[in-house]
Amino acid sequence: MYARCGKRIADVVGAALLLAALAPVMAVVAVMVRIALGAPVLFRQDRAGLGGAPFTLLKFRTMRDGPGEDAARLTPMGRLLRRFALDELPQLVNVLRGEMSLVGPRPLPIAYLDRYTPREALRLSVRPGLAGLAQAAGRNAVGWAERLELDARYATTPPYLLRDAAILRRCAILALTGRGASAPGHATMPELTTDRI
Repeated sequence: MYARCGKRIADVVGAALLLAALAPVMAVVAVMVRIALGAPVLFRQDRAGLGGAPFTLLKFRTMRDGPGEDAARLTPMGRLLRRFALDELPQLVNVLRGEMSLVGPRPLPIAYLDRYTPREALRLSVRPGLAGLAQAAGRNAVGWAERLELDARYATTPPYLLRDAAILRRCAILALTGRGASAPGHATMPELTTDRI
């Protein structure tokens, strides 16, 4: 039975295998980021994990430092990395650390914690994931209302291997095709507000 402990074992084995397989790709991306944006290569930000506890999310940098809207700071290389989800690969380290799972609701900023409805807050009852049910439905092209409902639905359904495998496969296809990398009319994803769209 694919219980919580089985899911954790699958996370560790899967993340370790993916890190080994994708190490050359990550090395190339790291060099590209270093040349285009300088140091540091990694972007670190506190996100809400299991139970809302903060952890440091790792990503390859895609934006220039400084003030301004995401669209203005996002570099052409950054757009490419985001389109194919290559900026997310360092989160495999978060999975190995136990801060994330391969599959689960995407980790969102700490500032969003008081913006969830009780139903939406159920997403915090499971580890956040590298891929999620909402991402499988269309990545950032999925609006906040649908996205948070899908997260809650995932969190309240007992874990099972075939579902997680299907989510990973669907997310991999979307990443390879570059679809859904940004919300309509936005460079990335608009900020979550109490008005769901």
